[in-house]
Amino acid sequence: MSPDSSVEEFDLASPADVAAALETTGYLPDAGLSTAAFLALRMHRPLFLEGDAGVGKTSLALALSRITGGKLIRLQCYEGIDASQALYDWDFPRQVLHLRAAETAGASNADELEKSLYDRRFLISRPILQAIEEPNSVLLIDEIDRADDEFEAFLLEVLADNAVTIPEVGTIRAEHPPLVVLTSNRTREVHDALKRRCLYHWVAHPEFEREVQILRTRLPDITDKLARDVASAVARMRDADLLKPPGVAESLDWAQALHLLGARELDPERAAATLGAVLKYQEDAIRIKNTVLAELAS
Repeated sequence: MSPDSSVEEFDLASPADVAAALETTGYLPDAGLSTAAFLALRMHRPLFLEGDAGVGKTSLALALSRITGGKLIRLQCYEGIDASQALYDWDFPRQVLHLRAAETAGASNADELEKSLYDRRFLISRPILQAIEEPNSVLLIDEIDRADDEFEAFLLEVLADNAVTIPEVGTIRAEHPPLVVLTSNRTREVHDALKRRCLYHWVAHPEFEREVQILRTRLPDITDKLARDVASAVARMRDADLLKPPGVAESLDWAQALHLLGARELDPERAAATLGAVLKYQEDAIRIKNTVLAELAS
């Protein structure tokens, strides 16, 4: 994919076109997700993706950057994140060095010296400012549910204006607003005010046939039988009330691990040996060994 590719070059005139373009990157969306992505591109609205971990929310942002030729800029949210970590900061060590150099050189105008400390060259652009300044970018705000209410309110203001005001510099406005993708694993409810500004889509676990297709597309060397066995077993795990149901990412890891061990189908011995690729809690592994794998062995 050429880095200068644009939306027009891909002729994304319908959700079907978006789906076809995404498939060229190895991302296989369902009709609802490709429609949501198409509308976000055409309406210039942020796309809010909610769903369990591992269902492909982050991967969609990467795939969208590839089909639009835009730069992917990622902001990983976490508890306590604030505006300076998301927006911009000043390079304090360089400012101190500049101040000392100016004093050594005999600078006498205090006002001019102070003004020079806030020159643009000392400004550190964080992800949101980078996306505003970068034409045709894709801004991924990942796991917004991990941030706090204050950060949500700040983010709402930035998304409303597609601009950042820096007191010492002025307002920096996006000439070409970035495509914004927000993700949430729903560890807490995100405020309605933020959701209302976005197009919303719940990303569900894929249906059986689509998961088989994903496995075969991403891992072309595995057998069709192994892909179907893994997709079937993972679907049963998701219905087993586990602490952490496996997502597509875990399905891919499990299928690859089995393939590397020479499996052409899912057998009990290799399945038990590779459960760490698909399940991340001991309690879940014990439950699946006593149910799904026990039935596989019988």
